[in-house]
Amino acid sequence: MPSAYDESMQSTEAEISLSGIARNAEEVCRAAGRPLIAVVKDDGYGHGAARVAHTLSSLAAMFAVATVEEGARLRVSGVDVPILVLTPALTADEAVRAVRYGLLLSLSSADALDLVIRAGVPAEAHLAVNTGMNRYGFPPQGAGAACLAAKRAGIRVTGIYSHLYLPEDGAARAEQLALFARACAQAREVFPQITSHFSATGGLVAGEDGADMVRVGLALYGYQPSYGTLSLSPAMRVYATVSQGSLTPVGGGAGYRRAERAYPSLHTLRYGYGDGFVRTGGVCMDACIEEGEGRFGERRLLFSDARVYAERHGLSVYEVLVRTGRGAVRRYIP
Repeated sequence: MPSAYDESMQSTEAEISLSGIARNAEEVCRAAGRPLIAVVKDDGYGHGAARVAHTLSSLAAMFAVATVEEGARLRVSGVDVPILVLTPALTADEAVRAVRYGLLLSLSSADALDLVIRAGVPAEAHLAVNTGMNRYGFPPQGAGAACLAAKRAGIRVTGIYSHLYLPEDGAARAEQLALFARACAQAREVFPQITSHFSATGGLVAGEDGADMVRVGLALYGYQPSYGTLSLSPAMRVYATVSQGSLTPVGGGAGYRRAERAYPSLHTLRYGYGDGFVRTGGVCMDACIEEGEGRFGERRLLFSDARVYAERHGLSVYEVLVRTGRGAVRRYIP
């Protein structure tokens, strides 16, 4: 009988510690002293949104995703706590789908609010306020009017939020916080019980913001800005398989490049830029040629700390986690 097919041999393998993610979340909750909105967008930063959400079901008061489709998948997986969709609905069908799955919509502009009103669904939503990032959000002075329009249309606004654009800059942070406080005061004149959230990972480690909740993603997976002091551990380790054992080089190449010197031995790993890695040096679409000895079928650790790979290639940790996590077969460990 043939042995069971092991897909991970032909793919990169992401080994993900669920207990590590839980410990990181506990550290975030300890530092924040407020309820946690756990951000699991982009498939949990490459770690698998559903598995992360179920792991954090007793720690997170709410989850945040990027799109309605991501939120619907979490609901189908059995997640029953509130789920906030951070990107505004772009079609009436999206708004209807969000309500059908019990998701919280984001109202980020007059156009986005009008779309939900025209969809004619009894939506629950959070109001996004632009305090300086200039990505999404009503102007701070328009928060009250937006809440009034939503209320008249039967839309229940239960939250208000913004986002820091440079959390490590104290002056910029204070300016944004002042704008956000004014917007919250306006919103609470219409919806007195509205809850607020402002800080992501960078804001949390930079200092207190006075909001009701924290909305954290990156720290859950083990990373923080250089000025952070949280006790975190990376949750993902990525491996690849040696697909060509040691060989004596022929001619003058080493992948899509001329060899830098006469290598005594080369070997090939089964990973490449098709798996989310950077095309550089010996990296091809689905193979990477490396110097030295390698044993056919051997599993090789590519990284255990995404910061190292990110710094080497001029990327952010976010990019490395999402790219490589999505391209890998995931193996979860306790």
